[in-house]
This record gives sequence, structure tokens and C-alpha cells, in this order.
Amino acid sequence: MADLIETASELGQFKTLMTLLESADLLDLLKSPGPYTIFAPTDEAFAALSSNTIANWMEDIPKLKKILTYHVLNGDVRTDNLDELASAETVEGSVVGVDTLEGIQINDAKVLSADRLTDNGVIHAIDKVLIPSLVSV
Repeated sequence: MADLIETASELGQFKTLMTLLESADLLDLLKSPGPYTIFAPTDEAFAALSSNTIANWMEDIPKLKKILTYHVLNGDVRTDNLDELASAETVEGSVVGVDTLEGIQINDAKVLSADRLTDNGVIHAIDKVLIPSLVSV
């Protein structure tokens, strides 16, 4: 089985995420044994941001790292686990909200596809980019 990075690359809907992870020097983290859970915004989720947003993040690598690690949990957290949680602490250190009343939502992002298993964790595709509360867009 492939790792998180290989799997996300193979899926083809996370090109922007892969570019940003590389820019933020986070590929090694997501290739390490983990396990990690990543709430992976699709390319469409990034396209919904204003045109300057991603460019601005690329110029502020510490901010970019905070935003990207806010999408990652320590551990292998699958939908069965999410059903039991109201929140979860991210690698960034903040907490994301989990709502499973109508599908699965992480903060205000809907999980589009869940439980893509990898050698070192699991990927859940989401429809929005998550922003930690202390980070301005």
C-alpha cells in the first residue's frame, strides 16, 4: 500500500494540496510512519479561495505550515471514530469541530469521500480549506 503522499498524488484531485505541502516542506511528515489522518481539500476547494490567497500563503511559509497542519490529526481516525467525536486536536495544535448529524463535517467543510486507507494513515477528501481561528486569510 502507498503512503499518504503517494496516495493523494495518485488520486489526482489534490494537486494544489500537494504543491502547498511541498512548498511548506511537509512532505516528509506525511511520508513518515505516522499514522496520520488528513482532511484533504480538493483542488476545487482551493479554487474557491480568492485569487491572491494561495499566493500570499506561499510568501508566508510559517502561516502556510499552520494552515496545512490544521488539516492533519495524529493517528488513524476513520469515519467510525469520527462518529464518536465532537472535536479533534490537529497537528497544528488547534481543535477542529466534528459534526456527523448530516454526513460528516469538519468545521464547515463537508467530507466528500472518506476512509482512503494508506500505509501511514487515512485520507478524507473535504470541500473547503480549513483555516485555524488565529490565522487571517
